[in-house]
Amino acid sequence: MKKVVTFGEIMLRLSPPGFLRFSQSTSFDVVYGGGESNVAVSLANYGVPVDFVTRLPKNDIGQCALMEMRKRNVGTEKIIFGGDRLGIYFLETGAVSRGSKVVYDRAHSAIAEIKPGMIDWKEVFKDTHWFHWTGITPAISQGAADVCLEAVKIASEMGITISTDLNYRAKLWKYGVEPETIMTELTSYCDIILGNEEDAEKHFGIKPNGLDITTQGHDVKAAAFLSVCKQMMKKFPKAKKVITTLRGSISASHNTWAGVLYDGKTMYESPQYQITGIVDRVGGGDSFMGGLIYGLLEYKGNDQNALNFAVAASCLKHTIKGDANLVTIDEVQKLMGGDSSGRVAR
Repeated sequence: MKKVVTFGEIMLRLSPPGFLRFSQSTSFDVVYGGGESNVAVSLANYGVPVDFVTRLPKNDIGQCALMEMRKRNVGTEKIIFGGDRLGIYFLETGAVSRGSKVVYDRAHSAIAEIKPGMIDWKEVFKDTHWFHWTGITPAISQGAADVCLEAVKIASEMGITISTDLNYRAKLWKYGVEPETIMTELTSYCDIILGNEEDAEKHFGIKPNGLDITTQGHDVKAAAFLSVCKQMMKKFPKAKKVITTLRGSISASHNTWAGVLYDGKTMYESPQYQITGIVDRVGGGDSFMGGLIYGLLEYKGNDQNALNFAVAASCLKHTIKGDANLVTIDEVQKLMGGDSSGRVAR
């Protein structure tokens, strides 16, 4: 299978054990993760050759993040070093009616201080078929946005498929620019666009026509997204597919989960899953993107199977502690086939 490259920030995640609040905790569990690194781990699990590109500080914490990627069979040869610190985020895991909380501590991280010219993208993209970035990276700093633009321009020139997960993060767009200006230019290079209705509205002012998605059920929400897809394709004519996940939050511990994919002609819908007793929902969208990229590469010409694989893979991610999805192809295909029993495999 052809190589994929992802670019973004990997962070140190610190969480109180179990469902403790920050104020109750006397220790933190340590995990490394981030949007694009999580996608890379998923792809590596499925046997896809994948390189993760970032900038890490040359210290013990940066080395730990590097080791985490290597442990998961993600290529790290194109990572560059510099800066003083790895970005951190603190996660308080919610339960039942109490939602999870995230506190960022990533100002002046190694990748926040990255500049154009630091990465040799033509060298990075040798023998690469697919490049993936997310809306998180350009939200970090002007330098990160500039390098992301540098990457998509070169990837486009080289004929590489480009995908994005729009991933709007209100807490990150703090360096005095309008997200729409930056994200419109970056997204114009993309062939595959993943984003929910909030991403479309916050980044581009695109809203679903005629339906209130906040109060309606799955069927109405899927129908509403069709209008978003059509508007997105009109705004971004290079896009071949627009996709979204459909999450219903019954509580922090019980979500419904599905997805839709629009290819300009047909709207594909996945089965809907009931996810109860959620272990960790962080990284759910990243696991969907990893599953989608694999599905589009593996099930060429069968968008329904690609979508179903992505939704099943990300459904299983909700059972795994940490940022990254650590499931196998066989486990995903078993769920796709209707086996959600969770019985012991002997």
